[in-house]
Amino acid sequence: MELKDKLKAIKQSFRLEMNGPVSQSMRAKGVDYKINWGIPLVSLNEQAKEYGKDYDLAIALFKENIRECKILATLIMPAERMDAELADVWLEQTEMQEIAELLAMNLFQYVDYASVLAFECIASDKILYQICGYSLLSRLFGKGMKPNERGINEFLDQAATALVCDNMGVKHAAINAVMNFMELGREYELIARKALHNVIDF
Repeated sequence: MELKDKLKAIKQSFRLEMNGPVSQSMRAKGVDYKINWGIPLVSLNEQAKEYGKDYDLAIALFKENIRECKILATLIMPAERMDAELADVWLEQTEMQEIAELLAMNLFQYVDYASVLAFECIASDKILYQICGYSLLSRLFGKGMKPNERGINEFLDQAATALVCDNMGVKHAAINAVMNFMELGREYELIARKALHNVIDF
């Protein structure tokens, strides 16, 4: 099937699965995509399995300003073909917290430069980059990645700032990352407690 035909078929399938109440509820909470069919993540995961990994289709989908297209793109992009330059482009084109979190969960945690990307993101002044970065670090710490001393200091310095910022999305992502960092072992727990005792109530 031609790429444009696949794209058309996917968009048509979204219309059939549309969940109006979910879409309206998200819009009411400020989650305002150009088009949002309100399709649950479980359904999109199933659809991704049907298509398998497909670089060209993922690129085409992510260009669409449609919630479900962007989510499906994060699921079918082969991690080994997501280079750092393309990751930057996708981050720049991300306007919703949900997509920032799903990029980290579905795709960025599997690229070979994941930790470098995560630290770049948490040092950014852009809210969605920070959310993506902390979400990514949560995943990496959860998989047992232990940063070196410099990485630990940088993470905890950035987290200390994030935990007192005004944005709840950043705060939430940062606290999850800190909790997963502490799960790396007693030594890491003590370091975090000492560094963050002024900004977090353990």
